[in-house]
Amino acid sequence: MSPRKTIPPDARAPQVRAAGGVLWRSVDGQLLVAVVHRPLYRDWTFPKGKLDPEETDEQAAQREVLEETSFVCDLEEELPSVHYLDHKGRTKQVRYWKMAVRSGEFAVNDEVDELVWVSPADAAALLTYPHDVDVLDAFGKLFES
Repeated sequence: MSPRKTIPPDARAPQVRAAGGVLWRSVDGQLLVAVVHRPLYRDWTFPKGKLDPEETDEQAAQREVLEETSFVCDLEEELPSVHYLDHKGRTKQVRYWKMAVRSGEFAVNDEVDELVWVSPADAAALLTYPHDVDVLDAFGKLFES
């Protein structure tokens, strides 16, 4: 799969707006993040999706995460947005949030056929797109200090 072309954030207004999250949990003191596999695109990424009409970015992030992972999550800090050309050549902006899992259990669905909980280092090696690694790096900095 060829990498997506990243574009500067202020190059022009995005034609497609999306939102999602970096889901996290701690297991035996180890920080884990969720990475999903989307068979349609044959990629590993964070759960995200396009906004519905009249929906806020925050609402879309929570809805898309629920639809793709079956997890109900709480929004925490906002992470950097990414801007790129999608597979149709449209400018796309994706806003991300750090998201704590409140409840749920993953179930395979139309968009996601696998979800893995991995360390941030393992996630960085698994993620398909460099801009996702940038989001992960920003996420990791929230836990430093």
